[in-house]
Amino acid sequence: MPSNFLQHFSPQDAALVLIDFQPQMFMGVESHDRLKIRNNLQIIAKGAKLFNLPTVLTTVTAKTFAGPFVPEVANDIFPGHPIHDRTAINAWLDPGFVAAVEATGRKRLVIAGLWTGACATFNVLEGLRRGYEVFFVADACGDTDIQVHERAVERMIQAGAVPTTAEHFLYELQQDWARSETYQGVLDIVRDHTAFGINVFFSKWALGEEIKH
Repeated sequence: MPSNFLQHFSPQDAALVLIDFQPQMFMGVESHDRLKIRNNLQIIAKGAKLFNLPTVLTTVTAKTFAGPFVPEVANDIFPGHPIHDRTAINAWLDPGFVAAVEATGRKRLVIAGLWTGACATFNVLEGLRRGYEVFFVADACGDTDIQVHERAVERMIQAGAVPTTAEHFLYELQQDWARSETYQGVLDIVRDHTAFGINVFFSKWALGEEIKH
């Protein structure tokens, strides 16, 4: 594993790549709870927006088969953001996608995609091959079967990619609760999308702090 993987990614050096979160792809997921995957997707998308991470959104055959990027991200979090549509399963085979990633100016990529064995794995492996440092969000993907998902995760790790989760993506960007400019935004995401958020807001109430809504 490259030594740089021992360093935390940050808002200053990473970009987020979200691949093929589309209705048709979600319908094929049987390995995990689809609602949980969608929830985790919103955590990382909102986190990227909060910390101003360059973000690439891409779909596959949106108009002919798989449908649009899910609206809770494309419309609610990144309205007007360009979404690159492709035909290639491996997005790196598409020059437009490559140009979008290169335009971020970042060499550290955090990738999340449906399905784990294709949208995530193909693109993670190709990113590594092209010299990027690649992290992948293991709980923001799923596949047709748990075995397919697990073997794909193992393959990405063996190739040198580093797994993370949606919540820890958020915490890794925050790093220090004293960073007041993003503190409340992180708590808002935690409140809306995690069980831990219930504990955080109960504790603030119990300590007599003002709870912001």
